[in-house]
Amino acid sequence: MLKKGSKLYSILTGTCPKCQNESMYVDKNPYNLKNLYKMHDHCSHCNLKYMIEPAFFYGAMYVSYGYSVAFGVAFFIISKVFLGLSLVTSFIVIIIGLILLMPFIARLSRNTYINMFVSYDKAKD
Repeated sequence: MLKKGSKLYSILTGTCPKCQNESMYVDKNPYNLKNLYKMHDHCSHCNLKYMIEPAFFYGAMYVSYGYSVAFGVAFFIISKVFLGLSLVTSFIVIIIGLILLMPFIARLSRNTYINMFVSYDKAKD
C-alpha cells in the first residue's frame, strides 16, 4: 500500500511525484517553521519543475481546508464521543489540535495538490 510508485507514498513522504527519489522540500521537518514552505525549484533526479505555473500552490489552500475539516471532525469525535468531554472543552481540543497540526497539514496539502497534476513515471526511476 505504501510503496514507491503510489501516490500515497509521494503524498506522505513529500517526495517528487514523478520519480519519488528526492524530497521536494529543503528541510524535511515541517515543524521548522522558518523553512515550512521552502521547496527546491526542481527535482535533481528527473528535473521536474515543482512550481508548474506562477502561484501554483495557492490551489493547495482548498486541499488544506478539506484536511483541516477532516482533522477537526476527528478531534471532535474523539474528545466528545470517546472521552466524554464537554462541548466547550471539545472545541478547545479542536483549536489546539489544528494549531499543532498546521505545519503538517500545510505540507500534506501541498503534496496532495501537486500529486493531482503529476503522476509517477516508472521510466524516470
